[in-house]
Amino acid sequence: MRCRVKIEVTLNGEQVHGRPGMTILELAREKGVDIPTLCYHPDLTPAGVCRLCVVEVEGWRTLVPSCQTPLSPGMVIRTHSAKVVAARRMLLELVLASHPDVCLVCDKGNRCELRQVAGSLGIILPRLRMKRHYHAAEDASQHVVRDLSKCILCRRCIRACHEIKKADILAMGYQGFGCKVIAGRDQALDAEVCQSCDVCLSVCPVGALQRREEAAHVQGRPTDRARETC
Repeated sequence: MRCRVKIEVTLNGEQVHGRPGMTILELAREKGVDIPTLCYHPDLTPAGVCRLCVVEVEGWRTLVPSCQTPLSPGMVIRTHSAKVVAARRMLLELVLASHPDVCLVCDKGNRCELRQVAGSLGIILPRLRMKRHYHAAEDASQHVVRDLSKCILCRRCIRACHEIKKADILAMGYQGFGCKVIAGRDQALDAEVCQSCDVCLSVCPVGALQRREEAAHVQGRPTDRARETC
């Protein structure tokens, strides 16, 4: 019988064992420790974009993204130290600062992962205010409505399109404040560009991608939406 190699680490003061190749996030979730994430999805390659999953490892100079950091023997990991929680709160407030204030009328509602993470960190209203992105809701597709004003640039949809569908329709376009997820050469997500396989819809953590039948309020009033960019 083959001997299974185990990696012993200390997780929040408890001696636990993980498997070779396992990340800190995978071990934490296996042990019932909740680490917030937005860009991570179990069916996709970890990207470490949102950084909300950062943890403290004793002896390491900086906080590390748990979704991308593999276990190594003897690690002493703290997932909810004061330093870690403060970093997560600041990172999330930066995301919320440029996010539209439409939670009460957003069709994603309580299924929105951004809203759930904010609640878990005790953030009701962000302290920071930033210029907000405004993109007109796009409903060229028969099945999908895109509202990139709500996009948090987690890149889940891009990775799902590439890794699961093998289509490579979606990508990051432009730079700086103008950075956004584009389809094709920044085209509408219509039938000529996308066949609406629903892969991107299934992984979007917020209300940026919605099925047409679920997106009852995406049109909104342009004047109200425009004021949110100020």
